[in-house]
Order: sequence, then structure tokens, then C-alpha cells
Amino acid sequence: MGNLDRDFFVASFRRMAEAAEANRDDWTKLDGEIGDGDHGINMSIGFRAVVKQLDELPDDTDVAGTFKLVGMTLLRRVGGASGPLYGSFFMKAGAEVAGQQEVSFEDLPRMLRAGVDSIQQRGKAELGDKTMLDSYLPGLEVLEAADTQDSVAAFTAFVERMKQGSDDTIPLIAKKGRAMRLGERSVGHRDPGSQSSWMLMDCFLEELKARA
Repeated sequence: MGNLDRDFFVASFRRMAEAAEANRDDWTKLDGEIGDGDHGINMSIGFRAVVKQLDELPDDTDVAGTFKLVGMTLLRRVGGASGPLYGSFFMKAGAEVAGQQEVSFEDLPRMLRAGVDSIQQRGKAELGDKTMLDSYLPGLEVLEAADTQDSVAAFTAFVERMKQGSDDTIPLIAKKGRAMRLGERSVGHRDPGSQSSWMLMDCFLEELKARA
């Protein structure tokens, strides 16, 4: 797999917008069980705005600039807790490769780690709190330990571990966000952010496969 240029990430973000539309009702239903019931709707609104921004992206925008644009758009347009968390995630991830027109696959774990660190700092959550971090943190450990020579295999393992992390939120008691007020009644419900997280990262994987 060669280096990943801006076009790779633009295509991936467009896939994310499609995923947000396709899963809007499911994500909203999950959120309705333990949260405000607006996660899918908010993500759909945010990524529609992202697509409009990508349509007007200047040709000289580098990878970091593309991530910043996506992050800022989500920050402004996505309501609830998800906007600040996802917005910060993409902005911090892109800042790791400032000035680069393309990045190597080896750069991706570092970018994603910076993004996840920002989620952790902003949300003050830990592993086991029934949040999106229950997908990201175990997934990143797998990605950082993977053989990056086979990018598709490494990223597949990352996404699969994230998906397992989302499954692992179902028996947990929520300790952050609106779901926290439910206490033990949050048991038996999947955290919606953990679900949207692995599905968005799966869009990078699908684009990797398309270019392999």
C-alpha cells in the first residue's frame, strides 16, 4: 500500500457521510434507549455539512487541513456531546501530520492516538465507562501492535477489535454522559458512540481495500 494522500481521506470522509445517513435511525434508536435520542440525527446533519465543505475544498489543501475542516464542521454542526468529541478527534489527528500532502500508513496509528487522547481529555472518560473510548482504546492497542506492512490486515484487526469493544459496552453501567443518570438501568444497552466510532473507522478500511 502506497502513501495516503488527501484524496484518500476525502473519499473516506465521503464514505463516513454515507454511513451516517445509512445508520442514522439505528444510531438514534440506540441513543433513545440511554441518551437524548439524537445521536444519529446529529451525526447525519454534521456529515451532510462535511460533504458540502469537501465539495468546495481548495486543491492545495493538505491532509491536516482536510482533517481540520472536517473537525471544525462537526464541532459546529453536531449537537450534543458528539460534536465536540468527534470534532476534536479529527482536528487533533490531522495536526499530527501538519504540512504533509500525504502520509504513510505508519502515520495512521499516531494520528488516531492523538485524536483519541483528545476525546479522553475532553470527555474525562476511561475504559469501562460505557463510551466511545471502549471501542477506540482496545482497537488502538491492536493497531499499534500490528504489522503495518499489511495495511488492510492491520486496519481490519483494528476495526474488528473496535466492534468487539462496542459489544463489550452492552453489560456495562454508564459512568459518563446522559446515560449515567440511569445507573444500572443502562445495563443491557449498547453505547451509541461506541457503535458510530467503529463504523466511521470502517470507512477508512473500506477505502484502503478499494485502493489495495
